Amino acid sequence: MTEIQDYTKAMEILAEYPTRDGLHVDSLLDSDSHGALTYNDFLILPGSINFPASDVSLDTKVTRRFTIKAPLLSSPMDTVTGHNMAIHMALLGGLGIIHNNCPADEQADMVRKVKRYENGFILDPIVLSPTATVEDAKQLKVKWGFGGFPVTENGNLHSKLLGIVTNRDIQFHDKPQDSVTTVMSTDLVTAPAGTTLAEANNVLRSSKKGKLPIVDKDGLLISLLSRSDLMKNIHYPLASKLDSKQLICAAAISTHEVDKIRLQKLVDAGLDIVVVDSSQGNSMYQIAMIKYIKQQFPQIDVIAGNIVTREQAAALIAAGADGLRIGMGSGSACITQEVMAVGRPQAAAVRSVCSFAARFGVPCIADGGVQNLGHIVKGLALGASTVMMGGLLAGTTESPGEYFVSKEGQLVKAYRGMGSIAVMEDKGQSKEGNAGVSRYFSENDKVKVAQGVAGSVIDRGSVTKFLPYLVTGIQHSLQDIGVRNLDSLRDGVERGIVRFEMRSGSAQAEGNVNGLHTHEKKLYA
Repeated sequence: MTEIQDYTKAMEILAEYPTRDGLHVDSLLDSDSHGALTYNDFLILPGSINFPASDVSLDTKVTRRFTIKAPLLSSPMDTVTGHNMAIHMALLGGLGIIHNNCPADEQADMVRKVKRYENGFILDPIVLSPTATVEDAKQLKVKWGFGGFPVTENGNLHSKLLGIVTNRDIQFHDKPQDSVTTVMSTDLVTAPAGTTLAEANNVLRSSKKGKLPIVDKDGLLISLLSRSDLMKNIHYPLASKLDSKQLICAAAISTHEVDKIRLQKLVDAGLDIVVVDSSQGNSMYQIAMIKYIKQQFPQIDVIAGNIVTREQAAALIAAGADGLRIGMGSGSACITQEVMAVGRPQAAAVRSVCSFAARFGVPCIADGGVQNLGHIVKGLALGASTVMMGGLLAGTTESPGEYFVSKEGQLVKAYRGMGSIAVMEDKGQSKEGNAGVSRYFSENDKVKVAQGVAGSVIDRGSVTKFLPYLVTGIQHSLQDIGVRNLDSLRDGVERGIVRFEMRSGSAQAEGNVNGLHTHEKKLYA
């Protein structure tokens, strides 16, 4: 009885207070009172925990049409996202944006590798003819990263199936010029046209075969199913996939006329989302490119940016943008704010643009300024649908950067901003242009003005361990705040239920490790 009385009394006293504890988001980010803020300048106040962290859903929109299960994106930087990073980001529920600092054909090949990595029914399998050699099959395995190629009478789909060449068939075969017909497996299990994906998977489970050809009544090959894809479905339940079971793939282009040719190649390779990559998105060049893409490729969603103001957002939304990328000068390898005196603190930018774009149903990406897991949660609380990371992912195994040992004896990986002199003077640039200079509108300048730096980041191991740590951490953070999903988080912020608190420099020091002689900062195991 005493507990009930104490609870009632506590609620009565709480009701006497005129406002809730902490600040509404609009009061927090009132720049007239204290200047614009960034992520380190505030905290989110805790709520009530009445559910397990595992119940928290992180499903979110990345564009108007595409939804992913983890609000995490990797940046289109040449030391962050190639096809390997894009594949693993998608497998783990996020999305990787393939960089464009390479020839168009090379970027298109990376898109194809992502799209071919996981399928339901493979409607365009790589098919060999009887005249193909063992060496041909080995080279295809190296190129695509998988083995197991059907052999048909004329080497095309919709031709009579003769057999399948598997890794086991060619691995130890010492006569590379032999025809694939001499080594291929002919003891095949097939399924008839019209078989559903669930039925086909059941056949695969019981057949002990690596591939299941789908054939019509005349024995002509019409599609293929892979056991490895079935296993990926088991191991990666959060994978960002389409109805076709292929991974969602996104890639960057610039605003130049020549990139229309690049875009066509990317679309032909299976691209789903294009990111128009520019340091200052509100330009006549980007607006023209967005309109072109929406007219020529209506099936492709367009992410535009980068921007930091409502006025910039309005211009890109009017042009047809399906998503916006927020951040100017806040990246760890970016010096735009220092050099150009242009930009905006990231927290203020995210809140301003997201609150405006939400009125049009346009999802926003908080790009830059993310140094830790807490910054990701803050970006999401301020309205971002997803958060983009560069430096935080550059040290993972799957990034394209090169490993080396630092002077201190630590294993590190090369990382550079796309506005760095290292990128601008990249000798490997193609005739189609250089992503570094084109992103910063400096391709015709005699003097290159750097807006980024080159450096290194500490090895973080595989993204297959790092991303699950981030996902689990976000779930636990939302549990502390007292919300079950990202929609509830944003709704709670708007209604003033989720509250904030500014913190001084001393408070920031208090909230970090302090008072220890030594410590090891191990974030996950």
